[in-house]
Amino acid sequence: MPSPFRGMDPYLEAPQWWQDVHAALANAIRAQLQPKLRPRYIAALTPYVTYEDLTIAEVNNILPDVAILDHDIRPKGGMLVATASPYTATSLVEAMPVPSRTQRIEIRTVGSDELVTVIEILSPTNKRQGTDSHEAYLQKRRDLLQSKVHFLELDLLRRGERWPTQNPLPPGPYYALLSRVGRRPQVEVWPIGFYEPPQPIAVPLRVPDPDVTFDLGQALAQIYEEGAFELRIDYRQEPPLPPLTPEETARLNQLLQEAGLR
Repeated sequence: MPSPFRGMDPYLEAPQWWQDVHAALANAIRAQLQPKLRPRYIAALTPYVTYEDLTIAEVNNILPDVAILDHDIRPKGGMLVATASPYTATSLVEAMPVPSRTQRIEIRTVGSDELVTVIEILSPTNKRQGTDSHEAYLQKRRDLLQSKVHFLELDLLRRGERWPTQNPLPPGPYYALLSRVGRRPQVEVWPIGFYEPPQPIAVPLRVPDPDVTFDLGQALAQIYEEGAFELRIDYRQEPPLPPLTPEETARLNQLLQEAGLR
């Protein structure tokens, strides 16, 4: 069964799905671009790892009020071990750095392997203010904007900081933003919604070669089917935070009811 959303499905933003969504989407976009780039360019996936502090709360259902996480007992590798303790504790919360594996798409020239265009699909770690990963991403974006490399950012997450622009972004829950080398500081913006298929998104190359494009709606439909998300998502629940507006909630309810999912 296809997704009930013709645009971006907001349920795909859920943390438990996002790494799967991110990796599959990068592969789907590259697969669309590769035949359009030959023979002068190629699209490569470049993996990297970021770290974010997640708050971990331990709950023990077998020995209530007596099982805690003992910080003095850690096997090699730093894993936490739950041990019995004579002291009563209701909960223990610790912030732990957790690796987040992601990848970006790089368009490079054939032969010289020169970087031409970077396509970045944002993850929660890129957008969460006050974290090392967020600061590292901002620096990477600044470096690219000061280089001779085109930069395309896909922001398919409603939560977190947006790309700062002098003028307000057009209405929309999601965006594709493109900074071309010869047009900076101007940024091209494609709003992406829930209910209508996204417009084709341009990927610039070296002058005088024309842009190539990819169909984000097709890529989203492909990863939804390949990932069997119709079996994984419970549409009776509300979509991930942040909350939708009352108007968006009403339309979402109507859509899901018409699809027989509520």
